[in-house]
Amino acid sequence: MDRFDERFPPPTLDLAVWTPAYLPAWSSRAAAAAEYRLDDEGLRLSIPDDHPVWCADRHEPPLRVSAVQSGNWSGAVGSTRGQQPFREGLVVREEQPEQRGFTPHHGVVEVECRARLGPRSMFSAWLIGMEDRPERCGEICLVEVFGDSVSPSSAAVGAGLHPFRDPSLREEFSADRRSIDVSTFHRYAVDWTSEGVEFLIDDEVVRRSDQSPDYPMLLILGLFDFPGRAVPGRVEEPPELVVRRVSGRRSPH
Repeated sequence: MDRFDERFPPPTLDLAVWTPAYLPAWSSRAAAAAEYRLDDEGLRLSIPDDHPVWCADRHEPPLRVSAVQSGNWSGAVGSTRGQQPFREGLVVREEQPEQRGFTPHHGVVEVECRARLGPRSMFSAWLIGMEDRPERCGEICLVEVFGDSVSPSSAAVGAGLHPFRDPSLREEFSADRRSIDVSTFHRYAVDWTSEGVEFLIDDEVVRRSDQSPDYPMLLILGLFDFPGRAVPGRVEEPPELVVRRVSGRRSPH
């Protein structure tokens, strides 16, 4: 990776880079489609009240998602070969052609975004392996914030690594409370080298890991809503994630 710089210029998403659906192999591109638009601020993901539940017959708890991802691939229909399977025995329902829009293997990856969340919603930006081999499936999470942790001046900001089925990695993730207003733009980044990963917020290193997945990874930008957490009688404004920029470059180290 030399340099990647995505500002999401309107009017249309670059479909050579982005798949506007969340892990569509397990359902379909139509059933997993994101609700989004592009404007002067960038990519605006939302979950309106009528947005469908994702993989309603397969995923527990009920989940609604608007997400885009910078790579995509799966095995044939009926196979178990796909990205981030969420349960045992999961099989592909719609085969996905291989797409590698932005799939870095080391480097600095930064996402500049803001989010409007309610108590039942969350947003995240994370890198995952393409899973062209089952063990190439680890995750580097740049940021993960649940709305029930948010106050006007702070939030529990998750970051770290998940191994899933990669035997070379170990679980290393936490959501530490930080003085931050996630409703305003911030830059969440990782500096990923062969020696490990540094996690940054607004250019400040907030944690370090000596682990380093050694394969190309795609980026997912996602907004999530959990209908099962709804409080009867409470009216919530639909959640929204606005991504102003995604950038990638070689690490200076």
